[in-house]
Amino acid sequence: MKSICVMRDIYKAITTFEMGFEKTYGLSLNEAMVLCLLKDTEEGMTSTAIAEQTEMTTSHTSKVIRSIEDKGLIERAVGKVDKRQMYFSLTTIGRDKLNTVSCDAITIPETLRPLLA
Repeated sequence: MKSICVMRDIYKAITTFEMGFEKTYGLSLNEAMVLCLLKDTEEGMTSTAIAEQTEMTTSHTSKVIRSIEDKGLIERAVGKVDKRQMYFSLTTIGRDKLNTVSCDAITIPETLRPLLA
């Protein structure tokens, strides 16, 4: 039973952190993870590759991609070799947004601090 209580505390701490992060930056943690992932790619990534790297389900990845695409932070391009494939990359606005993200500006819940050390 103790491990369930610890997991509950960790979940609550992550939820608290994400709420503060979203309030400050207008991004969920999953949206920020995708932006960070795309930061270092010039040719972009497929949604399948994004799902694999973030370990989100493909349907959840699609929702996150749609959300940050609607915010103008990423753009899609048709594959050069396979025209059926879509590649996602950061827009200029997305790069600017990512440059403003500073987790140091958000208080890390006490429960999570040991995990970040």
